[in-house]
Amino acid sequence: MDTSAENQSPSSSDVDVTPRGASSSVLRALQLIQYDDDDSKLQAAKEIRRLTKTSQRCRRLLSDAVIPLVSMLRVDSPESHHESALLALLNLAVKDEKNKMSIVEAGALEAVIRFLQSDNLNLQGTATAALLTLSASVNNKPIIGASGAIPLLVHILGHGTTQAKVDAVMALSNLSTHTDNLTVIKQSSSIPAIVSLLKASKKSSKTAEKCCSVIESLVGFDEGRTALAAEDGGILAVIEVLENGTVQAREHAVGALLTICESDRCKYREPILREGVIPGVLELTVQGTPKSQTKAKTLLRLLRESPYPRSELEPDTLENIVCNIISQIDGDEQSSKAKKMLAEMVQVSMEQSLRHLQQRALVCTPTDL
Repeated sequence: MDTSAENQSPSSSDVDVTPRGASSSVLRALQLIQYDDDDSKLQAAKEIRRLTKTSQRCRRLLSDAVIPLVSMLRVDSPESHHESALLALLNLAVKDEKNKMSIVEAGALEAVIRFLQSDNLNLQGTATAALLTLSASVNNKPIIGASGAIPLLVHILGHGTTQAKVDAVMALSNLSTHTDNLTVIKQSSSIPAIVSLLKASKKSSKTAEKCCSVIESLVGFDEGRTALAAEDGGILAVIEVLENGTVQAREHAVGALLTICESDRCKYREPILREGVIPGVLELTVQGTPKSQTKAKTLLRLLRESPYPRSELEPDTLENIVCNIISQIDGDEQSSKAKKMLAEMVQVSMEQSLRHLQQRALVCTPTDL
C-alpha cells in the first residue's frame, strides 16, 4: 500500500496563513513552520529569524509562528534545531511586547530553563539572550522569577561565556525591578559574580551600568551590603563607575554608596573614604543629574567627621563639608586630588551663579525706556 500521501507535507491550500499585507516570503515561512517534517521546520525557523532581524512589521506578521516555534523547543531534536527555533523566537520578541508575552504564554520557559543548564555553550548563551529579551516585559517578570531562572542566571554570571555573563546581568537587572525577584537574586548570593563582572568591564559600558543597577538594589539588604564590603575591590569598583560611568551608571553608583553609608555610617564611612571616593562624588555634586547631585551632597555630609550640623558660626556649606573630609584623608595624592576637585567645583559653582544672575538681569531689564 502506498503510504506516501500520509507523510506528504501539506499544501498551501491546507494551511490558513494569509495575514493581510504579508509578503510571499512571510507566507512561505508560515507555511513551512506548519509542516510535520523537521527539515521544513528548521528551514522555516531560519527564514523567520532572517525576516524578523530588523523588521518590526515582519515581527507582527509572523506572530502566528510563535506556537509552532515553541513546539520545536519541546521535541527531541538535534540541538541545532532547538537553537534555530530559539533564535527565531528571540528576534520575534525584540521590541514587540505582544510576542514577548505570547512566547511565555506558549510555554517556552520550560525549554529555556533546560537550555540554561546545557553543556552546549552556544545553546546556553542563546537561552540567556532569550531571557534577557523576554524579561523586558513587565508582565513576564514575575513569571520568569517563579520559573527558577534566576539562580541559573546567577550561575551563568559566574561561569558562562563573556557574552552570556553580560546578558545574564542585564536580565537580572530587568528582573530586579520586581520585588519578589529581587529577594530571589539576593538569596542566590549574586554579589560576588556581579562584582567580578563589574571589575572586568569598562566602567563607561552598559554592562557596568547594569551591574551597578543590581548592586544598588541589593545593598538595600544587610546581606547585600555585607557581601559587597567583603568582596576584594567591591566598593572600589562602584567608586570607579561613579567616576567614569554613564550618566545613569553614576546615579546608580552614588545611590549604592549612599544607601550603604546611611545604613551604618560608623561601619562603612572609613571603607568608602579609604577607596578615594571624594573626587568622584565631588564632581557629581556639580555635573551629575539633579538626583545624582542631591545624593552626592547627602553622601558628602555623611562622610564628614561629625554627622551633626555645624554651628551658625561655621555654616554647613558644601565647601566646609569637603574641607572637613579632606582633612581626614590619609595620603597626599588623594588629598591633593580632592583639593583640586574642590577648587574646580567652586569655580564651576561661581560660573553657574554668574550666568544665573546675568539671565535674571536680562529678564528684569526694561526693553522700552
